[in-house]
Amino acid sequence: LPADLRERSATIQWVMWQMAGLGPMLGQHGHFALYAAEKIPYAIERYRDEAARLYGVLDRQLEKTGAYVAGGYSIADIACFPWTMTHKAQGFTLDDYPNVKRWYAAVRARPQVQAGLAIGKFVKEPFDEEARENMFGQKAKEMAGRK
Repeated sequence: LPADLRERSATIQWVMWQMAGLGPMLGQHGHFALYAAEKIPYAIERYRDEAARLYGVLDRQLEKTGAYVAGGYSIADIACFPWTMTHKAQGFTLDDYPNVKRWYAAVRARPQVQAGLAIGKFVKEPFDEEARENMFGQKAKEMAGRK
């Protein structure tokens, strides 16, 4: 977080934006478009439209700041970046959002981000049946306290 109070406030506002909008909406789109066993066109379209709107909001913000979400590299970038990593799988092209495309490349190239991405390479993709059951099936319901 920046030390300057105005910059800190702006950064926190963008983290809240990610938590209330970007993360939940890209998460829902990803779930319905990529992982749900039943493809529900209404849900896919609804969340895709909202995800596209949010990519536009992010693109306009990055046009204003010229570099990172809240000005300098901050927790706002760290919070937003992972949600944009699945853009290709979710059917988005960053060519439609040139400022997001520039930002995405800049964040992804950071040595710390590269180190973190290297740690996550053990994750199996796509889900096998055991992983799908753990994530979405009866096991997930039992773990959440539902039967």
